[in-house]
Amino acid sequence: MSTETEAQVVLRLQGITKRFGPVTANEEVSFDLHRGEVIALLGENGAGKTTLMNILFGQYTADAGEVELFGQPLPPGAPRAALDAGVGMVHQHFTLADNLTVWENIVLGVDHLSTLSLKPRQVKSRIRTLSEQFHLKVDPEAKVGRLTVGERQRVEILKALYRDAKILILDEPTAVLTPQEAKDLFATLEEAIATGLSVIFISHKLHEVMAISHRVLVLRHGKLVAERATHATNREELAALMVGAEVSAPSIESRAPGAPLLSLHQVSTPDQGAAPGLKALDLTLAAGQITGLAGVSGNGQAALSDLLSGLISPTKGELLLAGAPVASWSPRSAIAQGIARIPEDRHKTGTIADFDLTENAILETYASRFSRRGWMDWARARAFTKDLIQTYDVRCPGPDIRIRLLSGGNMQKLILGRVLEEEPQIILANQPVRGLDIGAVNYVHEQLAKARDRGAAVLLISEDLDEIMQLSDVIHVISEGRLSPGFARGSMRPEELGGWMAGNGFDAEAPDAA
Repeated sequence: MSTETEAQVVLRLQGITKRFGPVTANEEVSFDLHRGEVIALLGENGAGKTTLMNILFGQYTADAGEVELFGQPLPPGAPRAALDAGVGMVHQHFTLADNLTVWENIVLGVDHLSTLSLKPRQVKSRIRTLSEQFHLKVDPEAKVGRLTVGERQRVEILKALYRDAKILILDEPTAVLTPQEAKDLFATLEEAIATGLSVIFISHKLHEVMAISHRVLVLRHGKLVAERATHATNREELAALMVGAEVSAPSIESRAPGAPLLSLHQVSTPDQGAAPGLKALDLTLAAGQITGLAGVSGNGQAALSDLLSGLISPTKGELLLAGAPVASWSPRSAIAQGIARIPEDRHKTGTIADFDLTENAILETYASRFSRRGWMDWARARAFTKDLIQTYDVRCPGPDIRIRLLSGGNMQKLILGRVLEEEPQIILANQPVRGLDIGAVNYVHEQLAKARDRGAAVLLISEDLDEIMQLSDVIHVISEGRLSPGFARGSMRPEELGGWMAGNGFDAEAPDAA
């Protein structure tokens, strides 16, 4: 390496090793990052990407190895030192306080909220400027607890940008952004990169990796197994390097639907804060059919998901199961009626962090399946969980480990297994592959297709049009709580669906809200 290039090194990791009990998350990982460079870090879920970045950011302490920032050793386990040196991190899973506003979350850790030197008006003005510059629309005054998942991700990105980061770690930053929002983000990142910002970009979206990065590093089982110049590789090679074998998407053919299992007729629900409720919505979920729901985050998907999960009831309209009106509706009755859910947020609503895998695996069925006369059959529950771990390739030491120690992808596999092993009649799959690697994505898609083929009705809610168009037998678009007509597989181009997502095609006057 030349002296000139050496001077451009802003970050150096040397021999990083990290273990969690018997699990080795990182093993002797070394690489450099240069000024104005974007490195993409790829790997399967559980490959050690997020652990490595948490070591860099000071949230974990490495068992071996060293980190240098701008030629100086970084004290281990010191997030403040990393922040002061100019490292910003956008976490895959949100680190926000629900009871605080957007602007309070952004300055938290930079300025004390009660200090006299803090000028809220100036803070909010700067946040609005960053929001416009980076196309990350969010209200600085809004309470974070009332924001959609997509809006929370924008706050995370703004939090790093507000702190004038010189090195930006992006851990799945576009997981909840629309394609256009991701495109806008990349355009503004490229401007910042041209002025010297260095980026470590973690993503499972290979087209994004090819578009934004200069180099690609591939981790497998905690080891750095490959490095490629982006211009000298392609998606197929990167996918194969990640999983150690060639990867192909499942082939899903159209099929005729069966009888309606669940129907909504002119259903309306109240708005939920800034998120719209449903507006006189008509929807039918048929046996043996995957119904795709496309839309920009925060347009009524949460209301529909809560309704089908039994968390809310219609204020107008009618909910029917197998043609029969439902009088009383609750989460318990939804489960009893064979409705299973893969929730949008696996951390907040899908699992309980300090429960072990066994406890999380039986959360929704312990009373009906694993309890006898008021006593839990834990031996049976653990056996069930061990079968899930093996069948769904949940990479973990065993069923007694706390679920918060799993990677997001392995957590999602446990949830998927918990749902599918019950062979439910109706499956609500809300963002089922968010943050998953390409191998896990294909696996989840295969399992949803198998559930459809055995006769289940599947509602797939996703902001990824490619996923919707690949899997769905019929596609609806939701916008501001309104639902488009159903479009048969292959009948609509992405641009046409994008137009519906933007609100085009709906009647000029939306139906009255409840």
